[in-house]
Amino acid sequence: MTYNRLNSLFGFTCGLIATLVYIASVEKTVSWWDCGEFIACAYKLEVAHQPGAPMFLLIQNIFSNFALGNKGQIAYWMNIGSAICSGLTVTFLFWTITAIAKKIIDKQKQSSLSNYLHIFGAGIVGAMAFSFSDSFWYSAVESEVYAMSSLCTAVVFWAILKWEVRADEEGSDRWLIFIAFVMGLSIGVHLLNLLAIPAIAMVVYFRRASQVSAKGTIKAFALGVLILGAVLWGIIQWLVGMAAKVDLLFVNSFGLGFGSGILFICLLLVGAIIYGLYYSYKRQKYTLNTALLVFCFILFGYSSYTMVMIRGKANPTLNNNAPDNVFSFLGYLGREQYIREPLLKGPYYDSEVVGLESKTSYRKDESRYTPFSQIDKYKFDKETIFPRIYSQDGSHQAYYRSYLNLKEGQQPQFSDNFKFFFNFQLGDMYTRYFLWNFVGRQNDKQGYGTYSEGNWLSGVRSLDNWRLGAQDKLSHAQEHDPSRNTYFFLPLLLGIAGAIWLYRNHKPYTLVLTLLFIFTGIAIVIYLNQTPMQPRERDYAYVGSFYAFAIWVGLGTIALVQFFKRFTQTRYALATGLSFALLGGPIILVHQNWDDHNRSEKSLARDVARNYLEACAPNAILFTYGDHDTFPLWYLQEVEGIRQDVRIVVLSYLSGDWYMQQAKLPTYQAAGLPMTIPAEKTKKGVRDYIPFVDRQLNKAVDIQQLLQFVTSDDPEYKVQLSSGNMENYFPSKKVQLRIDKDEVVKKNAVPSYLQPAIVSTMEWEIPNDHLTRADLTLLSVLENNHWERPVYFSNMLPSDIKLGLDKYLVNEGFTSRLMPIATAEKLEGKLGEYGGMVNTDALYKNIMHTYTWGNVKNARYLDTDSFRFTSLYARDIFGKAARLLLANGQVKQAGEVARKAYDQLPGRMYAMSDAINYADIIDSLYRSGQPQLANEMVDRNLAYVAEHMEYLHQLVADKKNLSFEWNDIQIGLDSVDRYRAILLEAKDSRRLARVEDLRRQYQNWYGAE
Repeated sequence: MTYNRLNSLFGFTCGLIATLVYIASVEKTVSWWDCGEFIACAYKLEVAHQPGAPMFLLIQNIFSNFALGNKGQIAYWMNIGSAICSGLTVTFLFWTITAIAKKIIDKQKQSSLSNYLHIFGAGIVGAMAFSFSDSFWYSAVESEVYAMSSLCTAVVFWAILKWEVRADEEGSDRWLIFIAFVMGLSIGVHLLNLLAIPAIAMVVYFRRASQVSAKGTIKAFALGVLILGAVLWGIIQWLVGMAAKVDLLFVNSFGLGFGSGILFICLLLVGAIIYGLYYSYKRQKYTLNTALLVFCFILFGYSSYTMVMIRGKANPTLNNNAPDNVFSFLGYLGREQYIREPLLKGPYYDSEVVGLESKTSYRKDESRYTPFSQIDKYKFDKETIFPRIYSQDGSHQAYYRSYLNLKEGQQPQFSDNFKFFFNFQLGDMYTRYFLWNFVGRQNDKQGYGTYSEGNWLSGVRSLDNWRLGAQDKLSHAQEHDPSRNTYFFLPLLLGIAGAIWLYRNHKPYTLVLTLLFIFTGIAIVIYLNQTPMQPRERDYAYVGSFYAFAIWVGLGTIALVQFFKRFTQTRYALATGLSFALLGGPIILVHQNWDDHNRSEKSLARDVARNYLEACAPNAILFTYGDHDTFPLWYLQEVEGIRQDVRIVVLSYLSGDWYMQQAKLPTYQAAGLPMTIPAEKTKKGVRDYIPFVDRQLNKAVDIQQLLQFVTSDDPEYKVQLSSGNMENYFPSKKVQLRIDKDEVVKKNAVPSYLQPAIVSTMEWEIPNDHLTRADLTLLSVLENNHWERPVYFSNMLPSDIKLGLDKYLVNEGFTSRLMPIATAEKLEGKLGEYGGMVNTDALYKNIMHTYTWGNVKNARYLDTDSFRFTSLYARDIFGKAARLLLANGQVKQAGEVARKAYDQLPGRMYAMSDAINYADIIDSLYRSGQPQLANEMVDRNLAYVAEHMEYLHQLVADKKNLSFEWNDIQIGLDSVDRYRAILLEAKDSRRLARVEDLRRQYQNWYGAE
C-alpha cells in the first residue's frame, strides 16, 4: 500500500474508533447547561442566545432527521452529531501529526517500513490520546458547540499543512481559500477557531520566505494578529456596524424602507469584490487576487448568520434578542445582553463609581430608527491597566481578599492584579485544567481552591500528599470515585518529550505549535478575564490548546523510539517505544476516563424538566431563572411537545424590551402573559431603569396606581437623575393587591384546606431600590390575571428577583405557586424551615405520582451537576415532605415518601452534606416502621462521615490554611448530633453507641460540645 492510502486508512480508523466510543458513552437525551436550548433551536431553527451559532444549528438540524419522527430520539441523534464531529476531529489530528512527522522523518535515512512505523505510531498515539482526554471527551457526547468548533480548528490546521506541501504547485493557494471558507463557517459555530490564524500566518511565512529572519518572523506574527483582529472586529462587527449606519441614513434621512441601506451595502460590497477580482486578474496582481478571494470566502462562510436575521424576522418561539433589524442584530453579535469584562483598563474591586458614560443607540420603531441614550460604561475613582480583580460583586470581593490575603479595608495594589492573574486565572483556571487532561484529576467536584475538590492529581502518592495532604487517609468513596483519574504524568511527559524532539529537529514548527498552544490557551485566559466562583468549570474553553499539546504527545512517540535506539536495535526500539507510548497515552487515558465519561445512563436533566412542567396546573405561567431550570424545559416543549399549555417565562430575560414583548405573545397552547402595559412604554431606551424615591407614604400603594404612576409620561411623575435625564420613579416600596375571595375560590386558585387563610389584601415590600421591566411585568400580571391562570415560580429563583412576593409563594416541590394566603399560626404544619408555606398535599402527590428521577439510583456514575441536585432533592423535596407530613400526623404518608426516596435516590453518598440532607428521610423511615431501610442508610452515611472526618482531620494537620473544608468539618459535627437525636428516638442502642463514639472522638479533636 502507498503511504497516502495507509495514512488515510489509519486516520479514518482512529476517527472511527473514537466515534464508536463516543456513541457508546453518549447521553441518550438532553444534558444540563446550554444543550437544551441548542437542541430546541436546532430542531426548529430558532434563535439561540448571543452571539448565536447558526451553522451549528443548521448541521444539528440535519442530524435530527435521523430520529425518523421519534421526538424522544432527537436529542440523542444531535448528541451523536457531536460524537461524529469529535471523531472527525481525531481523524484530522492524526493527519496533522503524520504530516509534521513525515516532513522531519523523511529527511532521516531509514527504511520505509521504519519511517511508516514512526509516523503512523506518532499519529495513532497523539490522536487517540486526545480523543480520550478529559475535556474533549466531555464535549464529544453532548449537543454543544465545542465539539464542532474543535473540528473546525482541526480542519484549518490540517489544511495549512496540506498547503505547505503543495505551496510550489500551481493553484496551491486554493488551500488558503479553503481555510478562509472554513473559518467563515466556524464563525457560525464558535469564535475559538479563529485563534489559529497567527499560527497559520507563521506557516505561510516560513514556507514562502526566501530567508527566515527574526525581523521577518516578528512581522509575520504581527500580521497574523492583525488578520485575527480584522476578522474578529472588522468582518464580524464593523461590516454590520457600517451597514447599520447606512441603513440609518437611508431610512431616517432618505425616507426609504428598512433594509434598503443593507441592500445598498451588499450590492456595493459585491460590486467592489467583483471589480477587485477582475482588476487583480487583469493586472496579474496575484497577492491582491488571493486576498480578495480569502475575504470573499470568509464572507460566504459568515453568511450562515443570515439565518439569524431571517428567523428573527419570523419571530419563532425562541427568538433571543429578536434580531429582526440591523441594530438589534448588531447588538446580538456584540453580546450586549452580557456584562463586558475589562481587558486593558478597568477598576479594582473596591473602586467607587463616580460617573458614567453614555452612548447613542438606535431602536426600530414604526417607520424610522429612533435614537436613545444608554449607559456605555461606568467611571471609577481609581482604575488600573490590565485589571484582573475588578468585580464589584460582594462574594467576588470576599474571594479576592481571601485569595490575596488582604484584610477588610486594605486597598489592593497593582501587583495584586498580577498575583491573581498568575495564581488564579493562569493557575486555577488554566493550568489546573491542562493538568486534568495530561496528569490526572482528583474528582469532578467544582473546585474553589480547597484541597479536596477539583484539583489535578498525578497518582504519585508522595507528590500528591505534599500538594494536597492527607492522601494516606482517603476515604473509600474518594479512593473509588469514578472521576478520580490518575495518569502518573505519563501523557504530560510524552508531550514534553515530543516538544523537545520537535525543537531539536524543526524550530519553525515548534514556533507554530507554540503559538497555537498559547493563543488557544493563555490568550483566552487573558481575554475572558474570568471572575472567581464561576457557576461551572470552564475547561471546555481551552480544548484548542489541549489539541495543540496532543500533537506534541504524538511526536513524543518518535522521541521515545529514538531514545530506545541508543540501547537496542531499531526493530526492538520501535516495539518498545510504541508500546510505552500507547500505554502512557491513549491506553491509560481510556482506562481511567471511561467510567466517568460514560453518560449513557443519564436522564436526570430531562426528568427534572418534566417534573417542573407536569406538576403545573393547566394553562399555568411558570417563571424560571437560568440555564438549569429553563433550557431543559425549552427542550421538552419545543422538541418533545410536552405540556405546551404552560407559558415559560425567564425572569432574568425580562429586563430586555424584546423579551417583555415576546412574553405577551401566545406559544402553542399557552396564551401570552396578561399584561396591559403598551409596548411604547417599555421599549428600549424607555424606562430601562426606574429608581426608588421615598415620598414617605404611610400606606401601601395599590398595584394599579403604581403602574399608572411609573408608566405615566406626565413630567410631574418624573424626577431628574444624576445624568440630567427626567425619568419615572416609584414613590413607595410597599405594594398591595386587593383580593376577591369568592373569585379565588371559584377559580380554584387555592386548595380547599388552605382557603381559610385567604387574605382580603396581599401586601408586600419591593426589596430593591429600582424597578426593571421584569418587575413591571410581574406587577402587570398580578393586576390583570385575576387568578385565571396559576402562577408558579421556580424554586431556583433568588429572592431578590421575585419582587418580594416570597411570603405568598407556596412550595409544591420544584416550584412554588403564588397564592393569596397568609403565613399565620393557623397554618401550623404547613411552614418550611424558613417560614415559607408548603402545600404538603401537592408535594406528596407530586413525589408519589408525578416526579421521576432520572435513573440516579442505578447509575454507576453521576456527574457533578446531577449529584449536586440529587442531594438538594433529598433535603428540599423528599426530606421536607416527610418532615411536614410527620408534623401533620400523617405518618403513613411520610413513610411512603421516605421509601420513595430510598428507592429513587442514589445508593451512595457523594458529599458530606448528604449526611444532613438525608436525616429527615431516615427519621421518617424509623417513625413509619421501616427500620431495616433506615439502618441501611444510617450505616452507609455514618461510614462515609467517619472516613471523611478521618481524612479531614489529617488534612487539618497537614495543611494549615484550610478554607471551605471547615464547612465539611462542621457538617460532620452537626450530622452526628442529628443522628444521635434520631437514634435516641428510634431506640437503636447499637448504632447510638457508634454515634456516641464518633461524638467523643470529634470533641477530642475540635473541642466541640
